[in-house]
Amino acid sequence: MIITSIVLSDIAQHHLPSQNASLLLASHSIGNTATLICCNWLAADEHWQDSVNLAKLAKNYKFNAINAQFVPASALNANDPEQQLLLATIAQLQQYLQGTRCDFDLPLDATLGTPFQQKVWQALLDIKHGETISYATLAQRVDSPKGFRAVAQANSNNPISIIIPCHRVISSDGKLGGYTGGVDKKEYLLALEGVQCKL
Repeated sequence: MIITSIVLSDIAQHHLPSQNASLLLASHSIGNTATLICCNWLAADEHWQDSVNLAKLAKNYKFNAINAQFVPASALNANDPEQQLLLATIAQLQQYLQGTRCDFDLPLDATLGTPFQQKVWQALLDIKHGETISYATLAQRVDSPKGFRAVAQANSNNPISIIIPCHRVISSDGKLGGYTGGVDKKEYLLALEGVQCKL
């Protein structure tokens, strides 16, 4: 498993809610196939080892946690499949943040979640750029009409933020609702997509 991190102000052209906003990315290969397994917010004072539960990832993806490597984004090697995927992820995130990309085209593996969580995350991928739905609507889409709290919990456990767009789910009253990366980041991402929400 290869892990890297990026500071969003380095790849975005618009003002960010926090100049210290960072994403932690991780890829893993099974055979010659690399998949993205993590894209999550990293707090300014948080070290990647505090953010990533390596033991849980190692158990799910069947690798030795000792072999996980952190590679700075500036040192990623395009000749290595896992690192090449991280470079592609960074490039697509940059295009998204600069307003030239609406959809991501990356191999994802979100099997770390429960079957219900995976169903929710799959449903999130169907929400189009610039569109929002309520937690109640998302619950209906995953055949759990009374399970909006469980859906909200699944959203908070989304391992591949932005790319699996949990930021596009808002409260039924039109307010933003919560967001693991912070409501300021959710507001920023939605505004980037042309969506204005109540605060």
